[in-house]
Amino acid sequence: MIIRAIDRLFRHEAAGGILLLMSAVAALVVYNSPLAVWYDTTLNGYLDFTYAGEGIEKPLILWINDGLMAIFFFLVGLELKREFLEGKLKNPADVILPGIAAIGGMAVPAVIYAALNWSTPETLAGWAIPAATDIAFALGILALLGDRIHPSLKVFLLTLAILDDIGAILIIAIFYTAELKPEYLAYALIPMAGMLWLNLRGAHRVAPILMLGLVLWFLVLKSGVHATIAGVLLAFFIPLRSRHGSSPLHSIEHGLTPYVFFFIVPVFAFANAGLSLQGMSFASLLEPVPLGIAAGLFIGKQVGVFGASFLTVKLGLVRLPEGITWPKLYGAALLAGIGFTMSLFIGGLSFSDVQHAADVRLGVLTGSLLSAVCGYLVLRLLTKPHEAAGQVAPAEQVAGLDAGHKPAE
Repeated sequence: MIIRAIDRLFRHEAAGGILLLMSAVAALVVYNSPLAVWYDTTLNGYLDFTYAGEGIEKPLILWINDGLMAIFFFLVGLELKREFLEGKLKNPADVILPGIAAIGGMAVPAVIYAALNWSTPETLAGWAIPAATDIAFALGILALLGDRIHPSLKVFLLTLAILDDIGAILIIAIFYTAELKPEYLAYALIPMAGMLWLNLRGAHRVAPILMLGLVLWFLVLKSGVHATIAGVLLAFFIPLRSRHGSSPLHSIEHGLTPYVFFFIVPVFAFANAGLSLQGMSFASLLEPVPLGIAAGLFIGKQVGVFGASFLTVKLGLVRLPEGITWPKLYGAALLAGIGFTMSLFIGGLSFSDVQHAADVRLGVLTGSLLSAVCGYLVLRLLTKPHEAAGQVAPAEQVAGLDAGHKPAE
């Protein structure tokens, strides 16, 4: 009985978001207790893998952010490749509305953050923090609303978040590269060539590709480009179909998803959401960094997503999908302001000092919480039970909504 209940819980669409929330709350509790010293000491303790003076030596927090999150980005890459080849991103006409909405939803928060930090150039590096959507949380909120939500609204939000992921990956690759070491990038071409050869052969066994991917991760890390990009590159070399007709990509994505959403992402959240509430007041939120992030997520996202969608439809480029009204789309735009995982990740790339790290966490938690609560309430008030009963989205549109294909933030 207990095992069945646990199994049902983990299969529920909201499970990933709930566990993510629990991890963030646990981090806050620990960081505001006598265990705070243990929290800092553990995360800043060094782990090294070296041989003859060469290798990697990093604190645990960076092993999580550069190592475990590379697996997270690997899953993101698998999802993107699948969607481009056979899913929601295959037909360009279906991408116009969520695509333009995603651009607006990334641009307006960045502008708001930059405007509030223009007089403090040292904090402008965080302009991209409020740009991305945490789809695990957002879809979790929609799941809590049950059959009140039309499948088309889920598809819109899911596609928007996938395109957000593409934008975030490009931002990390272009704007968050450390001092570049071209020789390591040149070495990285060797495992990439091997993976390309195996991919073109339609390799059935993917272990050789994964081993080459590990070498690629090491070389990308040493090159100065952020190591998580290696995860995305590796994903695009996993064959969609092998020469035997099986799908290595589907198998890996299905098998990896539970480990990412029920282990890696919660560990990342616990390691990055610790925030001391001692001495904190409302004035703390009005500092440029937390205010820029919170306003970017809560105000910028809804203005960017809803405004871009409204203009796109009114200009006659697309029609509003069946089952979506303007008030309901506004509720989805609010949920797009839940930035948690990717926002914390980009925040860690933007600032390394303790004070700014705390400001990032305050801004992300505040903006995401406001977006989640207001988005839920708006959709709850605007929808009725069983409103989506009998409505089934096309198979290619809902491919990423089940527990086996839960998308990344």
